Amino acid sequence: MAAPVLIVEDDADIAESLRYNLERDGLKTRIAETGEKGLQAALDAQAGPPALIILDLMLPGMSGTELCRRLRREPATRRTPIIMLTARVSEGERVAGLELGADDYITKPFSVRELMARVRAVLRRVDENSVARYEDEHLQIDFADMRVVCDGTSVRLTRKEFALLSVLAKSAGRVATRQQLLDHVWGYQYFGDTRTLDVHIRRLRQKLDKCGDAIETVVGVGYRFAGAKGRAEG
Repeated sequence: MAAPVLIVEDDADIAESLRYNLERDGLKTRIAETGEKGLQAALDAQAGPPALIILDLMLPGMSGTELCRRLRREPATRRTPIIMLTARVSEGERVAGLELGADDYITKPFSVRELMARVRAVLRRVDENSVARYEDEHLQIDFADMRVVCDGTSVRLTRKEFALLSVLAKSAGRVATRQQLLDHVWGYQYFGDTRTLDVHIRRLRQKLDKCGDAIETVVGVGYRFAGAKGRAEG
């Protein structure tokens, strides 16, 4: 049986509208009215983690921001996709939510049609990313455990760096455009400077050291993962 979508929303009308539209699209749902109830539902060992969490930031008691932070610390939910809902619209708040580990961010009032399109896109990415690991002669990536090893040495990456490496490695050999990488790693509502991507790629290559050559620059387009050849970077 497919895991349900967990809706964490204290506004009963919005929660019911979400439930109706998700179930009409063939998705099972579960509703939690507070952050505490959302945490309990998400970590229910018997039910297992939800397929997706739609999370309102402005919740009574535990805020949506704190709930997202706690879910990302739990092994069972650290990779569960999260779409944040909020009336806040500043760029700083959007970026803060995405940096916490949210997969997408939608401001209220929102179009149900747009929300459903984003839900399908996030769930589709989860299906596409279900491969467990990547391995070549020099580089090993365990996507489930978020572990990276280059020539026997463990590589410590930030969440964003690991997410970026994962997107590239899971589509090895194919060019990923700059916009595709920003959409996948920072979310569809990221409006910041695209140089952020280049900074993260540069740091990622530096941390990968001899395996940094696995990420190739495709001038004017984006980046491609070609596998590690083990050359030290100059």
